[in-house]
Amino acid sequence: MRNILIIGSGKSSSHLIQYLLEKSQTEELQITIADKQLEHAKRLIKNHKNATTLALDIFNETLRRQTIKNADIVISMLPAHLHLDIAKDCLSLNKHLVTASYISDQMQALNNEAIQKGLVFMNEIGVDPGIDHMSAMQVIDRIRSKGGKMLLFESFTGGLVAPESDTNLWNYKFTWNPRNVVLAGQGGAAKFIQENTYKYIPYHRLFRRTEFLDVDGFGRFEAYANRDSLKYQSVYGLDQVKTLYRGTIRRVGFSRAWNMFVQLGMTDDSYILEDSEHMSYRDFVNAFLPYSPSDSVELKLRHQLKIDQDDVVWDKLLELDIFNPKKTTGLKQATPAQMLQHILMDSWTLAPDDKDMIVMYHKFGYELAGKSHQIDSTMVTLGQDQTFTAMSKTVGLPVAIAALAILNKQITTPGVLRPISKEVYTPILKTLEQYGIQFHEKEVPYLGYNPLNI
Repeated sequence: MRNILIIGSGKSSSHLIQYLLEKSQTEELQITIADKQLEHAKRLIKNHKNATTLALDIFNETLRRQTIKNADIVISMLPAHLHLDIAKDCLSLNKHLVTASYISDQMQALNNEAIQKGLVFMNEIGVDPGIDHMSAMQVIDRIRSKGGKMLLFESFTGGLVAPESDTNLWNYKFTWNPRNVVLAGQGGAAKFIQENTYKYIPYHRLFRRTEFLDVDGFGRFEAYANRDSLKYQSVYGLDQVKTLYRGTIRRVGFSRAWNMFVQLGMTDDSYILEDSEHMSYRDFVNAFLPYSPSDSVELKLRHQLKIDQDDVVWDKLLELDIFNPKKTTGLKQATPAQMLQHILMDSWTLAPDDKDMIVMYHKFGYELAGKSHQIDSTMVTLGQDQTFTAMSKTVGLPVAIAALAILNKQITTPGVLRPISKEVYTPILKTLEQYGIQFHEKEVPYLGYNPLNI
């Protein structure tokens, strides 16, 4: 039996574990799941004969190294900042490694040693990053193989609530880390290229500069710019492209409403609110508004943000119960962003029977034989329930498929990698199609960069 070690068994691990267990008999696999908290993992393996769980504190170096030593390949499903020690152990113990996280500078620094030892350190093999890389490079490589020249590439991804579970005015619920949602877009201006011109969107304008997207069968969405759309320009070989834009998908109207929190300062995570523990929801809102001896909190907010009483964004605020004087977060030493996250989780946490949805949309503009063309490619994946979510499926399945391919020596190129080569993306995308993760392409007129609202 070959031992696959999975470190971390959080919400994104359900499909990963299920896939490997399904393959365990034919592939002769023993699955070891190591985590500090094992309740979720134990529920998933259901006493499967080819799976074991192990309580592991990753800061216990002796136990961590012994656990990794016993594995043939390691999958780290921990938060990104915890991968490095595991990666260093894998280097010293000659073990391959797979993660779904972005490649950090510290991880990239291990590249030469991984190459020297013939080890595959596959990263960015989840959904975004991951499926976005593979599906994009498959089409880009196909266009180039025909002699085409890339002119435009836009890529959008969103973790959303499925239509049947879309029960609030925001058309949104948390399907991933709520903190990342609250802090999205901070840390610098969004940067992209539009028709050979560098463009920048500062944070305070980010959610008012959106692009509309229509997905067959699922209606209209909007997208706001990611912080750095140029991060993968050279990686994708798009140094000469005229337009390059990456964004996050939401339902139409979300961004305009979210911008209220940004303008008030509620998404700020840089300072502590005094006596936050005893601050009511209403107190929290009032803390960002001018003093008035007569006007209510509601009236002051409407005046501050110029919200008409019949504007739907007002109804969205009311739906959050954000003016309640009796509710408190109970958070000590909390930042505004932490307070806002707590309030939103009251309304946006998935119910037990709710389903989530992943939407991905690529646009490829190119020139071939003197003519301009465009391909639009879309993928929608729906979750089953709170455990087997679309998010866990699109993150966990590529990780599992890649790990098995490395173990079977189908992926052999060593180094710190992301899945942008045909050796990697061709078999993985083909397998993902068998599990319903499939892209649908259509030829559309090439119009250049869509300037709508940008």
